[in-house]
Amino acid sequence: MTTIAVPPTRFVSPAKALRHGFSLAWRGLVKIRKNPEQLVDVTIQPIILLVVFVYLFGGAIAGGTGEYLQTLTPGLLVQNTLMASLSAGVALNTDVNKGVFDRFRAMPIARSAPLVGAVLADVVRYLVAIGVLLGMAMIMGFRVHTDPLSVLVAIATLVLAGLCFCWIAVFIGMLVPTPAAVQNIMMAIVFPLTFGSNVFVPSATMPSFLRAWSDISPVSRLADAMRGLLTGGPVAGPLLGGLAWLAAVVLVFFPLAMRAYRRRVS
Repeated sequence: MTTIAVPPTRFVSPAKALRHGFSLAWRGLVKIRKNPEQLVDVTIQPIILLVVFVYLFGGAIAGGTGEYLQTLTPGLLVQNTLMASLSAGVALNTDVNKGVFDRFRAMPIARSAPLVGAVLADVVRYLVAIGVLLGMAMIMGFRVHTDPLSVLVAIATLVLAGLCFCWIAVFIGMLVPTPAAVQNIMMAIVFPLTFGSNVFVPSATMPSFLRAWSDISPVSRLADAMRGLLTGGPVAGPLLGGLAWLAAVVLVFFPLAMRAYRRRVS
């Protein structure tokens, strides 16, 4: 039996490792350009959710579609960004199953570069999801009542949320055997998080046990921050609470993802 010699592991500086990550991020962007159908979940799905919830439930929840649109859109931006973060885990799981990582192991690149590259490439998906949803919401009547700086802070916060939450998807992607399993498990995580928040209805209308969670939920904190940044209202408290949750997610799931990755490809 012929054995393939794997080059010995060598030290790679953080700067060079980041450069390797950007190189593999470009690979991810090229894949999106050649297969634009990969963006269906961040283009068509946000529009469907916005139209369905505003026109079917807006009158019942808020007494009118216009008022509900102003409340729903900032929260829906958070949900769609979290949904977009699923793709990193799915893409990495696909590459592992196709043997792409065997080629990466034989290359003189940082061990973390494939993971970092997949995560950085998803920034484009987050920006597309944000742009499509905001554009459709404005066509339907949504209006921003703050200044351009607040809008930029909102967009940056959403991208940061996606970059942080995607490490959960990466961790799951390194544990389960198939891409479909990654998507199913992540949907089972994201949907309770978003529907158990104040994205769609005020926390005050919920049962006490659910309201207690909704009030401290990372999705609720981020949704409140988006409302403050886009339509006016408190920003500092919700934003700091949301950032604290994002930091906790990274502190927990980044090392778990790296450990699972090393076990999977070793």
